[in-house]
Amino acid sequence: MSLKIKAAKLSDVILEQLENMILEGSLMPGEKLPPERELAKQFEVSRPSLREAIQKLEAKGLVTRRQGGGTYVKNQLEEGLTDPLFELISKHPESQFDLLEFRHALEGIAAYYAAMRGTQTDLDKVEQSFDDIASVGDDLVQKARAINTFHFTVAEASHNVVLLHLMRGMQSLLEQNVLQNLTVLVQKPDASAQLAHHREVLKNAVIEGKPEQARLASNAHLAFIEEALLEAGRERSRIERSLRRTKAQ
Repeated sequence: MSLKIKAAKLSDVILEQLENMILEGSLMPGEKLPPERELAKQFEVSRPSLREAIQKLEAKGLVTRRQGGGTYVKNQLEEGLTDPLFELISKHPESQFDLLEFRHALEGIAAYYAAMRGTQTDLDKVEQSFDDIASVGDDLVQKARAINTFHFTVAEASHNVVLLHLMRGMQSLLEQNVLQNLTVLVQKPDASAQLAHHREVLKNAVIEGKPEQARLASNAHLAFIEEALLEAGRERSRIERSLRRTKAQ
């Protein structure tokens, strides 16, 4: 008995291509899809087949249509990790240290695979995002955003779609963590210079294709931040005790 292999439907082939573009980040969360005419030309398919594929994509909850405004990639992960939750986490006393522990795993493995798999285009973006940190000056909000972009660019270079989408979904929380850390550490002598040096060591290890050194550099950077925050907390406690004794006299 012969088994007849059913040919894949054209719209399903297009659907798979669109899903891969979303997964790999070619189509970003919140991004508007190109017009049907352009996509049909890009895939070399008919517009009815393309339209059917987009309808299937919408049925899966991966895109959403806006009346008169086109079709957009749905920001599913960011909708799940809502801003109120981010705010609640960021206000928790131990959240900074919990996030630093989480970043050890997330950014360390991202740096490792970025050094192993990064293409020249990826590495150029890592270099540029590193340079951008110095160009923002002393504005802490802008600096936190630039630092976070640097780490996200390293994650992109890892070519691990799970890491990429996880970090993308947590951008606002991670950026807030960086800003909180900077606000404390900027008051410590030489801390900014040491942080910049750690980031440079990390960047160089990624660009030079040294995975283990990149992972260790990431972990050393975060360990320095953690220790500096703990020391700042101890110093703050000493000052508060001193003030209480002064008032009691």
